[in-house]
Amino acid sequence: MHETISGHVFRPADLRCGQRRPGISAFMRIRNGEAFLEAAIRSHIDHFDEIVAVYNQCTDATPDILDRLAREYGPKLRVYHYLDRVFPPGSEGHAKTPADSPNSLVNYYNFALAQTRFRTVTKLDDDHLAMDADLAAVVDDIRRRGGTGDLLWAFSGLNLWHEANGPLTIFDRDPVSGSGDIGFFEVREDRFFTHDRRFERTPRAGLSRRFCGFVYWHLKYLKPGHGLANYELDENPRSRYRRRRAVMVNGRGVNLDTLIAHLTPKATDRLKAFVSDKHRFLLARDAALADWFGGRSVAETLAQSVMPVHLDMAGLSGEAGGR
Repeated sequence: MHETISGHVFRPADLRCGQRRPGISAFMRIRNGEAFLEAAIRSHIDHFDEIVAVYNQCTDATPDILDRLAREYGPKLRVYHYLDRVFPPGSEGHAKTPADSPNSLVNYYNFALAQTRFRTVTKLDDDHLAMDADLAAVVDDIRRRGGTGDLLWAFSGLNLWHEANGPLTIFDRDPVSGSGDIGFFEVREDRFFTHDRRFERTPRAGLSRRFCGFVYWHLKYLKPGHGLANYELDENPRSRYRRRRAVMVNGRGVNLDTLIAHLTPKATDRLKAFVSDKHRFLLARDAALADWFGGRSVAETLAQSVMPVHLDMAGLSGEAGGR
């Protein structure tokens, strides 16, 4: 069920723009994602025309989970095993490796992007749990419009946090996931991931950001090692993600109303939005928090936004308190 890839070098022509059909593809890059992989796929797949899942350097049950789901969903879930060793973001290996090397994170991402078959695409992570109705509204709008045009329909989620013997909250040191770097866009030959010494850069050619909503809960910090196990931090002491791990020691959870009060846009935020596309996105995102989440607890909002079966798969039914 899995196609095996080795030595692939991405070229823009691989995107096959002229052969793409109307519709929406999601593409995943996965390393040891067993914790929430099934919940991520099942909570998203009905909203898209296909999901392309590419995994690399997995030592957990990821391949078995993907194999089982691919047998169930058939061509709607296509799975690839990318064999070459890929250097993680923040590592010396990533910083020094050319973008077109099979060992490059950028090449790996572009391979996944190139396997999609529909005109509109989005990146999907193995720790995203869909807010069902909110995602459906965005996807339906894109389909009605026939695509996203020259906009990156960027979306966001909230980073869940779980302290010992306490309820689910939002991580105060990194509360919101998605700062204009993830969203829906139309594929063109000049839209592909590029290299930054720190990480991969999102395709942006000719695109302006538009905030389209909060559509997922981010479960990264609920993973073993708070989702940083794949960054090879012991071998990369100068990694920016090593500093992030250190920050977590003093992290704590906040409730939704506290988060909203903290991120309510200020006059300086509105001034920045006049001159920066990214700050316009952040202004719209943070201004929308109260409408999406105001006056409710995390547990209530989880129960109202995620299908019960997907909460079960993610192990969050008890945290959401049922429906």
